[in-house]
Amino acid sequence: MKKVLNVGIGGRSFIVDEDAYQRLDLYLANFRRKVQMGVQTKEVMDDLETRIAELFQEQLGVRQEVVNLELVQKVISQLGMPDGSPEEDAPYANPAGENNTGVRKLYRDPDHRVLGGVCSGLAAYCRIDTLLVRVLFVVFCIIGGLAFWVYIIFWIVAPLAVTPAQKCEMRGIPPTAENMRKYSHYNAV
Repeated sequence: MKKVLNVGIGGRSFIVDEDAYQRLDLYLANFRRKVQMGVQTKEVMDDLETRIAELFQEQLGVRQEVVNLELVQKVISQLGMPDGSPEEDAPYANPAGENNTGVRKLYRDPDHRVLGGVCSGLAAYCRIDTLLVRVLFVVFCIIGGLAFWVYIIFWIVAPLAVTPAQKCEMRGIPPTAENMRKYSHYNAV
């Protein structure tokens, strides 16, 4: 008989067996030790826990199942460590055939914005040069004026990419620990 614990992860409640809890706790401790970002460490750890909760929710769906060691290992192998190195205490690798592309969402980019971050967000979303998008917006504003209203609508509709996970989604890359660390050094506005 195994013990189960009711654990809050990323603002959500999960039922986790004892072995899985110990493994996840060890991973989070190792991650925190390696991230070494000073004041921003808490933000990165909160984003990591939120991402772990999202992955657990995806795997479990609406069923109230127990998070087991196998699921924790799968999530850990998907997220990795902040420096891309394997964790010392437990080797893991991405399973063959696992999809490493992230969900792409439209956000405004606060890190490279000139006015509202719309052009830089569109450029990151479409994977094209920001200058090209800005020039096209200016040209279309001069020619027809409709681009001005499109810009305003995007400014209102598209949320600002504040967290490192959102910045990864904006670029269409998976929000792994290494990728989130790349974008956590920018200050969100």
